[in-house]
Amino acid sequence: MPALPHFIGWAHTRFGKLDNPDVESLMAEVAISAIEDAGLEAGDIDAISVGVFGAGFSRQSFDAALVGAAEPMLARIPATRSENACATGSAALYSALDQIEAGRARRVLVIGAEKMTASSGADVNDILLGCAHRRTEDGAGSFAGIFAGIAREYADRYGNPREALALIAAKNHRNGVRNPYAHLRKDLGFEFCATESERNPVVADPLLRTDCSMVSDGAAALVVSADQPVSGRAGVAVRARAQANEPMALAARHDPIAFDGARRAFREALRVAEISLSDLDLVETHDCFTVAELLQYEAFGLAEKGKGAEVLAEGRTQRDGDLPFNVSGGLKSKGHPIGATGVSQHVLAAMQLTGEAGDMQLSTADRAAVFNMGGAAVANYATVLEALQ
Repeated sequence: MPALPHFIGWAHTRFGKLDNPDVESLMAEVAISAIEDAGLEAGDIDAISVGVFGAGFSRQSFDAALVGAAEPMLARIPATRSENACATGSAALYSALDQIEAGRARRVLVIGAEKMTASSGADVNDILLGCAHRRTEDGAGSFAGIFAGIAREYADRYGNPREALALIAAKNHRNGVRNPYAHLRKDLGFEFCATESERNPVVADPLLRTDCSMVSDGAAALVVSADQPVSGRAGVAVRARAQANEPMALAARHDPIAFDGARRAFREALRVAEISLSDLDLVETHDCFTVAELLQYEAFGLAEKGKGAEVLAEGRTQRDGDLPFNVSGGLKSKGHPIGATGVSQHVLAAMQLTGEAGDMQLSTADRAAVFNMGGAAVANYATVLEALQ
């Protein structure tokens, strides 16, 4: 069996409304930093894999070449760009892993980035709605509207999840206080997250502002290698990974709130890794909306259908629970710069596994899972990471 590819270096900007004028400057902030963190030089990199959603956030395209424009030392290294909606960062990472596992590269720099806050609110809304199936779902009015429909269907079938959604939002914002990269480092509390107010209005009924991830700028980078780390760090092995897709249109699925693609990807990654949920120490998951995290509990096997609220009531996914979810604060607190998200999730999980997570650090972190999805659980990516001894 060939050696597992692993992460040997990384870098991460703060997420939020940043002064960086564009994606080029965001990528420049992390590219060389990640290479140096790995104990390498630019010439040691065989390929570059870039994740930028784009889709109208900027007039500039050809984002793979922007890495070399920002850092001339990287301009002659083969670079390609991946795009897969909100899973763009993981798509770029999996492309890099494919190159390494095929023997076409030894070390690949993966960069995920997005500049969103320079666009108007109306433009952001329209761009993100493109992650839904326009022909059948444009009437939802926004991507939040898509997930609001999912939340309403869940309520009709299983009962109002308002309390569960507020518990997820409060948990992730509380965790985000510890994350120096997070867009919003504020413990909002359960009552605020549970209650409609002037400061927490309805975005798309029944979702409140605290149920929706924020529009953010940011970038993250990883060096993925077939070789052992040279920087003295133990490194993080990619023990298993899986991707599963579902029809883009919710109406084309057998059950639009079952998140079957998420279930298949996550459980396949565990199967390939030859582990179970109980073997994981943490999960970084895609809480673009609080109802998404709730449904992922059920898809991943933490709870039966309609019983996700019980996981929260028992405190199982809290920081001190038996399987902490989103100790980084998740997309809810950290922010969601589309192309950067998947790379960021893997970086923050890697930091936990190497004991470098600072105030976020868990007392035990040997094995982690990362779940990143594009659209309403259309493109689903699940990765199992393990600390190298």
